[in-house]
Amino acid sequence: MILKPFMKSLAAAAVSLILVQGALAAQCGNNSSGYAAWLAQFKAEAARNGIGKRGLAALDTTRYAQKTINADRNQKSFRYSLDKFMQVRGGTAIARRGKGLKQTHARLFANIEKQYGVPPGPLLAIWGMETGFGGFMGNEHTLSAVATLAYDCRRSEFFRDQLYSALKLIDRGWLAPNARGAMHGEIGQTQFLPANVLRYGVDADGNGVVDLVRSIPDALASTANFLRAHGWRPGAGYQPGEPNFRALQGWNAASVYQQAIALIGAQIDR
Repeated sequence: MILKPFMKSLAAAAVSLILVQGALAAQCGNNSSGYAAWLAQFKAEAARNGIGKRGLAALDTTRYAQKTINADRNQKSFRYSLDKFMQVRGGTAIARRGKGLKQTHARLFANIEKQYGVPPGPLLAIWGMETGFGGFMGNEHTLSAVATLAYDCRRSEFFRDQLYSALKLIDRGWLAPNARGAMHGEIGQTQFLPANVLRYGVDADGNGVVDLVRSIPDALASTANFLRAHGWRPGAGYQPGEPNFRALQGWNAASVYQQAIALIGAQIDR
């Protein structure tokens, strides 16, 4: 008789654990079939966690982005040799155009280097490599891309943080609900993930908004701020083995990409 209440408590705890495990499992999936249910669950969670009406309404505009999943599973260019990568990504053309833009925006780059210690070369290399100097910033629905990757089981925890950040940007008016960008939800001229906009975004043109899409000063100053936050030291070198190469490693995890940025940057800074 004494054990029965205890056994009932254990049974209830076991049922609760199963329900919790089921809820956690429902939070990710590997195809579109569970996306709608996951989205409803996430929206309720987001409301409890302080996301505003604008951000919550934006979630209703999302869809499962199959093209994002396809791109996430096929990033073969990062497996190229450095020479092949530079050829495929047009490294020579980026360096050539970057030299011209360094002159066009000479005052802006001088101000950025004075404030953040980052010379024009790496910033122009990143700008050119990421979007062809703003020529193509992507055509995927940004919030759908981020929400899909938050739902997808491969990196759901990482992209849940990005999704919350994107919703905060929408609430602030820094990101339009219908904004379009790169396949993984990167934003703007130099392709910031949403959480990095919140962490490192700079209103360099002083209009009260961090706009990495339309404002070149905001985009480049934010990029320099990112590099400084990742250990950039004014006046130090940024080639492999030099102190500031580590900051470039913070920008992108692919070794061939890091080397390409260093190489193109050096060509521009000559």
